[in-house]
Amino acid sequence: MKSGSNLEKVFERGEFAVTAELGPPKGNDVEAVISKAKYLRGVADAVNVTDNQTAIVRMSSIATSKILVDLGLEPVMQMTCRDRNRIGIESDIFGASALGIKNCLCLSGDHQRFGNEIDSKNVYDLDSIQLLNVMKTIRDEGRLLGGEEVEGDVNMFIGAAANPFGDPFEMRVVRLAKKVKAGADFIQTQCIYDMDRFREWMKMARDRGLHERTHIMGGVMPLKSGGMARYMQKNVPGITIPDDMVKRMLAAPKGKGAAEGIKICIETIEQLKEIEGVDGVHIMALEWEHRVPEICEEAGLLPRPN
Repeated sequence: MKSGSNLEKVFERGEFAVTAELGPPKGNDVEAVISKAKYLRGVADAVNVTDNQTAIVRMSSIATSKILVDLGLEPVMQMTCRDRNRIGIESDIFGASALGIKNCLCLSGDHQRFGNEIDSKNVYDLDSIQLLNVMKTIRDEGRLLGGEEVEGDVNMFIGAAANPFGDPFEMRVVRLAKKVKAGADFIQTQCIYDMDRFREWMKMARDRGLHERTHIMGGVMPLKSGGMARYMQKNVPGITIPDDMVKRMLAAPKGKGAAEGIKICIETIEQLKEIEGVDGVHIMALEWEHRVPEICEEAGLLPRPN
């Protein structure tokens, strides 16, 4: 074991891993973090902490992750390249490791035009693939990107995101291969609704042997209503929702849309468990952390291994 990460141990034992997402508050409300975390204890092997997701200002990922460590949960600290140059990135890696954070998900980050500080300047000194390489270089070679030796051991389990649904489709697995080569120990995908396309992407990944070089987790996000399904299908880039799924959500009886969305999510997880090369599921229940135990229970993911 490189990192001592519980998530890494679950993968190494051949268990089907479960991670879930926790969005930090738009302020310094620690109780908001504690309230969300209680639903994920004993349900997820590790908890992703978003880093100013959609460029909305929130409590920092590092601080929120430290709160989870103190609560006895294992965080996956997300880190974006949007807001940091390599000095800030390397410094934050040191700080996170010193605080007991053992997992990091490397992301480019949503453009600031989507957020609540649209006049801010982005940084993007590095992209997500270069960030992976920085973390791997620090961990495995004990040096900074500039070559200087690192003081102490900085051991982290390194993750990356992948989108099987973007265009051009044939380049999706090429980008995955670059991230694996750069150092991604595990992959969490964009939320999956188009299972046929995801299966084809996984076949391409297996053909390259990528499933043997990293741990791939399928991302799921429960739909809350037919309106949400229709909006995401038409307006959210990089997400493909089949027409029949939108129709199914719209056909749900009044007040039953959320239940139908949960049912679809559970069905998706059950299918993911049967796909060769898929080693786990990442549940993105936006402000719906209280529904994650229900999803995991119905999908046969509980109890989790100690």
